[in-house]
Amino acid sequence: MSWYLAVLKNYAGFSGRARRKEYWMFTLFTTIVAMVLLGIGAAGAAADVPALFALVAVYYVATIIPSLAVTVRRLHDTGRSGGWFFIAFVPMIGGVWLFVLTLLDSQAEANEYGPNPKFAGMAPGQVPVAGYAG
Repeated sequence: MSWYLAVLKNYAGFSGRARRKEYWMFTLFTTIVAMVLLGIGAAGAAADVPALFALVAVYYVATIIPSLAVTVRRLHDTGRSGGWFFIAFVPMIGGVWLFVLTLLDSQAEANEYGPNPKFAGMAPGQVPVAGYAG
């Protein structure tokens, strides 16, 4: 839940880097909330289909900017510009390509978007333990 709230607090922050954990925890929590809202809508509006999806639509509209921001920061963490987000609009393979890009590991060293957030608490010159997943 703290990862989700951290993304919402950085509502429109498109600069910097986002770890895989931050991105995927936000995505997981967003999906869970949408499913719960869909369930509430289904229970309250058995015959009214537009009302069924209204709660989920309002939620997705409210979280579209934080979702875009965390995706751009995730791409920054892999060393790519946020413009790579638009690869998702390529038919058939674009969404898969963006999915793979969000799965890639962070650049271990600092890049043009900032230092690696995975190692932010380490002392300068300290070497991370091999296989450290953070």
